[in-house]
Amino acid sequence: MEMIERYVYAVTQLLPQSQREDIAKELRSLIEDMLDERVQDGKVTEKDVEEVLLELGEPRKLANKYRGTNRYLIGPELFDHYVMVLKIALIASSAVMGVSFIIGIILDPPSILQTFISFIISLVTGLPMAFGWTTFAFAVIQFAGNTHLKKKELQPKRSWKPSDLPPVPHPKGRVKRGEAITGIVFYIICIAVFVFSSEYFGVWFFENGKFKEVIPFFNEEYYGYYLLFILLIFGFGIIKECLKMVYGRWTMQLVLFTAVVNIISIIGLIIVIAEPAVWNPNFMTQLVESGQLVPHSDAFKTIGIIWEQATLWLLILFLFALVWDIIDGFIRVRKSR
Repeated sequence: MEMIERYVYAVTQLLPQSQREDIAKELRSLIEDMLDERVQDGKVTEKDVEEVLLELGEPRKLANKYRGTNRYLIGPELFDHYVMVLKIALIASSAVMGVSFIIGIILDPPSILQTFISFIISLVTGLPMAFGWTTFAFAVIQFAGNTHLKKKELQPKRSWKPSDLPPVPHPKGRVKRGEAITGIVFYIICIAVFVFSSEYFGVWFFENGKFKEVIPFFNEEYYGYYLLFILLIFGFGIIKECLKMVYGRWTMQLVLFTAVVNIISIIGLIIVIAEPAVWNPNFMTQLVESGQLVPHSDAFKTIGIIWEQATLWLLILFLFALVWDIIDGFIRVRKSR
């Protein structure tokens, strides 16, 4: 019956991923035995199911009996997700720094020792950063969940009823794990690239098959000042994708959180992208000095227009992606009803 499936789903969603399938089978079997004992050879009614579920108790309390009620920074219901995301964060960060190391060796072979030292420093600083961001994200989710529960406990006591069970999410309203993982990987790679490989953002020039120089897009003098905004934007993105994975389905609460995070990201993007000081003020001059462009030529004018409008189009692209993320979540909530 639907109510049984809703109850099993509500209980197992609060348990570690590795235990859910076994406990779901055990719980269904327990409910069937209790119903058989109650009705004997009679027909099971919805009222019988409701009485059995009332006897088993509120899903959260039953889940606590299965896994214990100890206090955690990251509880058992989140721990499997946490370990998965932590592995992704460490692997993705290591991959970006490894690629950066290889590029550095290819571009400047004589400086291999200095490049290797920089790589080791990046690992020593980058991997703890990935660990810290991941732990912080899940600690925030755990804290928010505990706060919500405490608020509910402070409300006037009301006996729990099976009708309070949330429905099993419709396939259209579910968040595919692959989507959330892809988002997490994207944000982690962005953080690693912006922190450890920003010097490769620019126009690369080669002479006689050998690397000559990179004309950077960013203003190195002010880049460090805006790096914090960049980290916050992508860091909140990681939290958002982790929440999607934990929830497993689109709800209005998740849509609202996504909206808040994306609005914060939009503000951060406007501050970073629209600020002229972030970008290299001598970009066009350096292109001319490198001998790649002739002043006042058609190519010079075309690249100049692209350079001036690139900021606007980047801002529009990011704004569209973040706004669509909110709209898509809202549409999925509506479709899943």
